[in-house]
Amino acid sequence: MREVLLKNLTFGKYHGLGNDYIIINDIIWQIPEEKKGKIAKKLCEVHFSIGADGLIFVCESDKADIRMRIFNDDGSEAEMCGNGIRCFSKYIYENNIVKKQTIKIETLKGIMIAALNIVNGGVKSVKIDMGPPILECEKIPVVSKKDEKTCIEESIKILDRKFTFTSVSMGNPHAVIFVDKQLNDEDLNKYGSPIEINERFPKKTNVEFVTVKSNTEAQLRVFERGVGITKSCGTGTCAAVVAGTLQGKFKEKAPITVHNDGGDLIITYTGNTVFMEGPVEFVFEGKIGKLII
Repeated sequence: MREVLLKNLTFGKYHGLGNDYIIINDIIWQIPEEKKGKIAKKLCEVHFSIGADGLIFVCESDKADIRMRIFNDDGSEAEMCGNGIRCFSKYIYENNIVKKQTIKIETLKGIMIAALNIVNGGVKSVKIDMGPPILECEKIPVVSKKDEKTCIEESIKILDRKFTFTSVSMGNPHAVIFVDKQLNDEDLNKYGSPIEINERFPKKTNVEFVTVKSNTEAQLRVFERGVGITKSCGTGTCAAVVAGTLQGKFKEKAPITVHNDGGDLIITYTGNTVFMEGPVEFVFEGKIGKLII
């Protein structure tokens, strides 16, 4: 494959609750399709490059105001990312790409609606209409052992432990596991990694471990597909609230506060659609003098 030389490549760095992303305006740069995953893997590498959980490209859309494409730090493309789309919304507004308070964003999941909370000319927080959750096994996808249509409260044996999980897709697959005691980093890696690649998940899965504080509050830790442990996961938090509501753990149609390692998200599942609200922060912007990919 022919190498491509990029000179003075500009980017922005943002985070949503510590879940951090590099953002590149691909309307300007038009990076070749076959190089997008490779550049994500290169730039996201901690210590040796900028370092991030993922790379987001701003692209033109003929279906919405703008299009978001997101790549994990292993170079794989993700269907959707809750924290990432909030970062994306702030970037496109504050860089005058789409100057609207309500923005329609095309993703691989479909059209997402972002409502921006503007304070002193900047985006302080974003509320996203994440659309309806996907519960059908074939569409997630997941292999159910007891019901071919949905996968709710099913058992899975991983190493020395048996877990009960519920599969939900918010455009990307999640295995939600409720635990009485939250996992530390060692156990999150120990069990999250083999669950991610378990044969029951044909496209792998994100893994969320959730402890319920009350019917309107929970704590969540996540092992993200293609990334590993991260500070927060927006779609995972949405999936956790959906799973918990289906299992009678959360109050229906009410805002649920979920404490991620990086901070709090407020999720409301109406029974039809899921709303996610949370803060977003600009970190820095930069320019790469020469990049060969």
